Amino acid sequence: MPNRSHNIKVAATYAILTSVFATAVAAITKYLSTSISVGMIVFIQYLICLFTLLPWLARVGAEGIRSDHLSQHLIRGVAGWLCFYTYYLAISHIPLVDASLLRNTAPICVPFFMLILFKTGMAWYKGAGIALGFIGILLILKPDGNSISLWHGVGFVSGISLSLSMIYTRELSTTEPSNRILFYYFAISIVLSLPIAISEWGPVPVQLWPGLLTVGLSIFITMKLYNLAYTHAPANTIAPLSYFGVVFAGLLGWLIWDHKPDAQSLIGIALVIGGGIASLLAASTRFRKTPTT
Repeated sequence: MPNRSHNIKVAATYAILTSVFATAVAAITKYLSTSISVGMIVFIQYLICLFTLLPWLARVGAEGIRSDHLSQHLIRGVAGWLCFYTYYLAISHIPLVDASLLRNTAPICVPFFMLILFKTGMAWYKGAGIALGFIGILLILKPDGNSISLWHGVGFVSGISLSLSMIYTRELSTTEPSNRILFYYFAISIVLSLPIAISEWGPVPVQLWPGLLTVGLSIFITMKLYNLAYTHAPANTIAPLSYFGVVFAGLLGWLIWDHKPDAQSLIGIALVIGGGIASLLAASTRFRKTPTT
């Protein structure tokens, strides 16, 4: 098995930047979905992303996309596409914070999938940090049986698929260059999106194209940061920092839609941040005690 280079500080920086970009894209998508179908948004998004890789493809040719890990690329690609498609569906029907919270159940799912897929154990400190973040999510969401809808379930599917994407991004990053991972992800996503986009196709108002271009380019940047984050740390170590996306979603909701958090939500946000930091510090301590070779 290849050596893995761990740098928690670098990984944490990339992970938090990923949350900033992803939340901004979600807010733009929520606005776009009032005029354009989600299927069209997703297809155009990935088409733009693939175009950003054309200079790289022209440089490396067929040899640059040759891979011995096609099955892992397929799982990662399907999981990544399903994550975004269900997330965008959710945010078009429920509040941005709700969708973000459900998507950010991914860090809770990661350790269990790691255990099932790779027989990776879960240390108590990691479990404690995740549990703390989950309690914060529950406080912010204030679950009520009367308010949960089908679209909340769709949002949860986004979290489950994101956890698989996190895991396989990390696995692929040990053997594959970042651009190759992105190429397969974008290509698989275009193939999956095309039938839905065709069935929902309609005219796109000229004034919305800047937003669509922004979504496409921002997703490319997000994926680059995302891959870099999981290159420097294992998925079940850095995943809790995805909780920061919840905080950014709450801030955007406050600034743009005047959704002011109440005292319970603020406590929840504090717990989310505390859980992510606790898990990060525990992992950092562990790596300082583990010599690299």
